[in-house]
Amino acid sequence: MSDESASADWIDRTGICSVTFRRLAPPALVDVTAAAGLRCIEWGSDIHAPADDPRALDEVRRYTLDAGLTVSSYGSYWRAGERSSSPSIEELVSGAVRLGAPRLRVWAGSVGSAECPTPQRNRIVADLRRAAEVGADSGIRIGLEFHRLTLTDTVESTLRLLDEVGHDNLATYWQPRVDEPAGDAIEGLRRLVDRVCAVHVFSWWPFAERLPLTDRADLWRGVTALLRASTRPMDLLLEFVPDDDPAVLSREAETLQSWLSP
Repeated sequence: MSDESASADWIDRTGICSVTFRRLAPPALVDVTAAAGLRCIEWGSDIHAPADDPRALDEVRRYTLDAGLTVSSYGSYWRAGERSSSPSIEELVSGAVRLGAPRLRVWAGSVGSAECPTPQRNRIVADLRRAAEVGADSGIRIGLEFHRLTLTDTVESTLRLLDEVGHDNLATYWQPRVDEPAGDAIEGLRRLVDRVCAVHVFSWWPFAERLPLTDRADLWRGVTALLRASTRPMDLLLEFVPDDDPAVLSREAETLQSWLSP
């Protein structure tokens, strides 16, 4: 495969998480995504695509496809190990099917790996194994949010968790951890990359201050180079742009796509 063809395959997987613009109605969000030259959307279950609203799911899917975009995934806030987590994993998988999403994003509990008692960790593992099975029955891949205050707060805990669940239908997202230096983040991704199904792309520094991608070019140039050298094309989804401003999306998309070109 030529460098140009490989680059096009990666660019075809660039998109946005709908939570980036929670205040936009789905048609407007689709319009700004398409205008920015992005190719796919991860629709969130909290605002734009509730699992218990079939009409909303149908409309969001139609808006997306009519614009020539694809639904990359269904972003949920279901947390393994929490009995009160609603909607259920079955409802969310059904919602993903209706939405036309090949993947459902879930969370590995709500406590950090260093603080999580063994019985609670075991419940999370069991719930994730069941989620992977439910998803597999419907052809929906399950991806873990890679996030602090969960069992995916470190590379080590994430790898351990995936091994404990032991199901081929479970993988993990990746994103830079808060306040993590670029070199450490890239090395963590290198260790995890074989288990990663998608990447959330944003530039925060320090902590949660939202910056243009170019302000952390050392991080994202290194990430995109590592991904292109190590794995097949996967979804690279922009999230949390500066000031939550739709007007900067085209700039951020152009920056990301430039790092995927030869």
